[in-house]
Amino acid sequence: MMEAGDASLEDLISGIERGIYVTRFHYTNSVHPVKTLFTGMTRDGTFLIEHGELTSPLKNFRFTQSILDALRDVQAIGGERIQCRDYIPVLAPALRIAGFNFTGVTG
Repeated sequence: MMEAGDASLEDLISGIERGIYVTRFHYTNSVHPVKTLFTGMTRDGTFLIEHGELTSPLKNFRFTQSILDALRDVQAIGGERIQCRDYIPVLAPALRIAGFNFTGVTG
């Protein structure tokens, strides 16, 4: 569980010149537990952000990312928590993260 912040969706994407909006991660697995390195894919909606606006849908991406590095780079926290029940139940808000390591496009 993660506490909510106070940012709206508009706050989270405003000011982003070019970025990726991810609605959900899927098939997330630990690669290196000590380094908190995980891999997985995006799912159910991945969109391009241009000039602070969602502009077009994208294919799903594969990622490999240290969770601690991602949390270190949080710039804003959404005001609403969302419950996801994939492998491990999660209750967390949307996050604006300065950088995230996408490693490829899925089929």
